[in-house]
Amino acid sequence: MQRVSSPKKFRKPLFFSRKELGQILATYSANVITGEWRDYALDHLPGSASFSIFRHTHEIPLFVVEKRQRFNKETPNFTLRNRNRVLCKSASIYEILDHLNQLPKLVNG
Repeated sequence: MQRVSSPKKFRKPLFFSRKELGQILATYSANVITGEWRDYALDHLPGSASFSIFRHTHEIPLFVVEKRQRFNKETPNFTLRNRNRVLCKSASIYEILDHLNQLPKLVNG
């Protein structure tokens, strides 16, 4: 008898690779310099990892970059969310960050 899914595979926390995290932090730091973002949080759950971006420390996140393990696939899936709305889905972190960079920016007067 064959299992439909292997639950042991998804019990381990999923992490961002060093290269992925470096790209995310480069995008984050560019927006910190402009004063748009101020804080971030990393979360590791079974089968997913997320990088949350905050404008202020005591608010809900503006954006969440999430990495999820796909069922029966080796490559993970990345998602960019704006609170509860999915803005972009891709198999590449570069496409997600490119979409994040193209979003409208806060203009200080």
